[in-house]
Amino acid sequence: MTTYLLRRLMALVPVLAVVLTVVFMLIHLIPGDPASAMLGPSATTEQIEATRRDLGLDRPLWDQLVRFYARIARGDLGHSYFLNRPVTTTLWERAEPTLALTLSALLVAVAIGVPAGIVAGAHPGSALDRFLMLGALLGVCVPGFWLSLNFIYLFAVRLAWLPAGGYASFLADPGAALRFMVLPALSLGFSQSALIARITRSCMIEVLAQDYIRTARAKGLPQRAVVYVHAFRNALVPVVTVIGITMAILIGGAVVTEIVFNIPGLGRLVVSAILRRDYPVVQGVILVTAVAYVLINLVVDLVYALIDPRIRYD
Repeated sequence: MTTYLLRRLMALVPVLAVVLTVVFMLIHLIPGDPASAMLGPSATTEQIEATRRDLGLDRPLWDQLVRFYARIARGDLGHSYFLNRPVTTTLWERAEPTLALTLSALLVAVAIGVPAGIVAGAHPGSALDRFLMLGALLGVCVPGFWLSLNFIYLFAVRLAWLPAGGYASFLADPGAALRFMVLPALSLGFSQSALIARITRSCMIEVLAQDYIRTARAKGLPQRAVVYVHAFRNALVPVVTVIGITMAILIGGAVVTEIVFNIPGLGRLVVSAILRRDYPVVQGVILVTAVAYVLINLVVDLVYALIDPRIRYD
């Protein structure tokens, strides 16, 4: 297991190198100039050129790339052009809202998708199965921003049960944080629950058709024990895979939800950084997201061994 972990962690280095190189080239080749955006339309050519020299943007692109990797090797993500503070500090402050939203939405997606998939898979072709899969189809088809706006209108405007937007830290005030997080977690988690439900249903149908399930039923075991004890555990490996994929999607796909609900997370940060051509912030957010993707995949692989004792990593 230790050898496997070291090998996977070493594989993280070339993956991040490729991702960061591609992102660096793309954001430097798109139209726009950070110096012009910082100084505004009234700036003179001399002022813009002086600012470019201060930011190091007058150097050749390959030189900027080498300097960028040298900073990364030292653990320095650079300084934000517009926020005038280290990128690491900015990311650390914005990571908590995004992480809270991601975990809350994942909890909603799993709480809805897994039970719906189990029930639908245990009764394929029934009216209940069709109803649950219709709900899953709606979850895939309904745009997240439309669902978010309707939740705000119903629960915040009409019923006044929950706030329409904002964020409170779970560490400072858990009660307020939970109230702020309910609507964005529901709107983001519902759409992702559809994929989990469909994968769980397919896996359950496949496992319930196996010979050992028929043997368990022939022994007189109750349907509940057959479904939840014998079938579900053997269907867990693909389900865990899709849950890991869902978490990775939520980390990268929370941008719209953060904007609609005015959550000060990484999604809003990267959007504003792109509009301002704040290159260090964009690169820092992409780096954090790429590391999160790789680590999530690693955790999913390790969970496989806990679920299925036959899986071993050498």
